[in-house]
Amino acid sequence: MADVRCGFFVEKKKRFCKMIVARGKVFCGEHATMEEGGSRRIPCPLDPKHTVSENKLEKHLKKCNSREKEKPVYYVENINSGSADGETLHQVSLSERSRTELQSLLDKLKTAVTGLQCDVEDSVLSHPVVQEELNNPKNGDSAHKHLKQQSSLLGHLEALGLLGRGRCFVEFGAGRGKLSHWIHEALKTRDHLQTCDDLQLLLVERCSTRFKVDGKHQDTGVQFERLQVDIQHLDLSKVQLLRQRRLPLVGVGKHLCGAATDLALRCLLETPGLREEGEPPPKRLKTSEPELADAAALLESSPGPDSGPVLGLAVALCCHHRCEWRHYVGQQFFLQNGLGAADFSAFCRMSSWATCGIRPTNRDGPPQGGTNQRGDVEEHDPAEGTDAVSGFLLADEREQVGRLCKRLIDGGRLDFLKTKGFNSKLTHYVNSQVTLENVLLTAVPSN
Repeated sequence: MADVRCGFFVEKKKRFCKMIVARGKVFCGEHATMEEGGSRRIPCPLDPKHTVSENKLEKHLKKCNSREKEKPVYYVENINSGSADGETLHQVSLSERSRTELQSLLDKLKTAVTGLQCDVEDSVLSHPVVQEELNNPKNGDSAHKHLKQQSSLLGHLEALGLLGRGRCFVEFGAGRGKLSHWIHEALKTRDHLQTCDDLQLLLVERCSTRFKVDGKHQDTGVQFERLQVDIQHLDLSKVQLLRQRRLPLVGVGKHLCGAATDLALRCLLETPGLREEGEPPPKRLKTSEPELADAAALLESSPGPDSGPVLGLAVALCCHHRCEWRHYVGQQFFLQNGLGAADFSAFCRMSSWATCGIRPTNRDGPPQGGTNQRGDVEEHDPAEGTDAVSGFLLADEREQVGRLCKRLIDGGRLDFLKTKGFNSKLTHYVNSQVTLENVLLTAVPSN
């Protein structure tokens, strides 16, 4: 007998509800009030986005997905938040600042970026494992753009010697887990999967995500694990998967939004106990394969306890306007350049000028609107529109200032990585037609 769909017509969507109904019923549980004599439904006290039968409320509260759950062992409140006594200040929008104040900020910016890597080199790479999917005509423009980014990320991981077995890949801000999927596919084609002991993939995402791809790999012999936790509260040293074999880590991320990048850097490089003091060094991997031998040698030569068991990282940066001073890893870098929290806040807001976009017909004069024309499809909140400081600078000048703000913020991250014993750099890993947020941060331990 075929499943019977709900008989309630959803006016907003101009179609019938697609939920399956119980035998003998016309409506699903959500629309059961339409049945004659049906129990009255009320909003759930834990989450008013869904309803529940009033006479079944007590039973529902015990199993509702919105109920407060016991915190996992790896959840440590604000472990990666940074300094708790960070400077607190009133946020001042750019539109509230005078032209004199804006000009003063520009002067500070130009002084601070002197000597920084402001001209980011182009290095668009690819990986053959993604090529077949890139050539698939069934993929639309959106999917094609994401595949180009994933392919280049894999290419950079391989060029840095980070794409191999004998390690755990930690994908921060994993979303559906597509980047981990392609990492797995790249390594599967290179080495047949006989055991899961030498490859782990850990996906970190604070939100519940639909259509996850990591679930498709649970029977492949490789260890996939997903943690639903904010990076801010994640103690990697207490994750059971990582404690099993203590494989070296590689941090990856595709468009880590704003402060999430700083939280991920702290999570990787400042987690207490990631390698306990006095613990014997990891055993050298016994293998004749040069790739695994190189990984083992790199691990043994990694610089001291600060870097821990981290082989390197590759993170595509995004949304600098959503960075926060209290989480920012480059606070010392800013302070050494005579800048503070108030300057940082202003530069974060100005950084959105690099990607907020101006309509072509308005590029030579004051903008008429703040249309967001971000080149990718990630849903990110724009900062202040370009009309917030209408007439202060021409469109091209504002975009240039926005890019300088991004480079200054990233300069603090490069400085932080240097203090942790890493060589790091910024690269345009795809062209701006694919996404305007096209800068990749990579780092490997200094030799």
